[in-house]
Amino acid sequence: MNIPWLEPDSPLPAPELAQKNGSALEGLVAAGGGLSVGRLCEAYQQGMFPWFSQGQPVLWWSPDPRMVLQTADFKLHRSFRKTLHSFIMDDQCEIRINHDFSAVIRHCAQASRKGKPGTWIVEEMILAYEALHAQGLAHTVETWQDNRLVGGLYCVSMGDTLFGESMFALQTDASKIALAALVAFARHHELAWIDCQQNTAHLASLGAREMPRMKFLKLVREARKDVSRAWLFQPEYWQTLLLDKATK
Repeated sequence: MNIPWLEPDSPLPAPELAQKNGSALEGLVAAGGGLSVGRLCEAYQQGMFPWFSQGQPVLWWSPDPRMVLQTADFKLHRSFRKTLHSFIMDDQCEIRINHDFSAVIRHCAQASRKGKPGTWIVEEMILAYEALHAQGLAHTVETWQDNRLVGGLYCVSMGDTLFGESMFALQTDASKIALAALVAFARHHELAWIDCQQNTAHLASLGAREMPRMKFLKLVREARKDVSRAWLFQPEYWQTLLLDKATK
């Protein structure tokens, strides 16, 4: 099996050239090349992302199909709607954006270890995304209660693209509240979709669906890349969700 090896200055292959052999490597585009800010930008602008474990080289992926949450399709289930309403009405609860990026990504790394021998959010990955955050391209959405971080997520956004990476929760529904806040933020700023990378039952229950890689790449390529926006969360953004009808 011939997997392209990248030197630091060599370009990524096209995502359409990903492995298609039906093995565990299906969707793998290339290996190596480091995790510089420039390399990460190159990858995300082409719909690829890094995913590897400790002791492995950097691996670049473009799975087919791709799990995507259309923000208009987010499912606000009846029980969670009550939880969200209670959170919004509690003066001791709030959403913060980019308040403590390092804490969020390290909590996500710990969460990804549970029940597994390792984590894909290795130290090299943490440092790379902290550098991306310093450039204003990686963000956290954080759930705070009683002035304590209880859940959150981090994501990558360039222009009108929005790539979800990982979530964590220290108490029930804390990560789901952060995701709901990201959806509310995205709707307010007319961001139509959030990349979720791979299919999970949890994401599917919230409205994410698989789409063919070619359709996803078309979304990425057609999205505006030169748009900037203030990454701040305003309480009125919740209205973009609360006007939805609750589902079972």
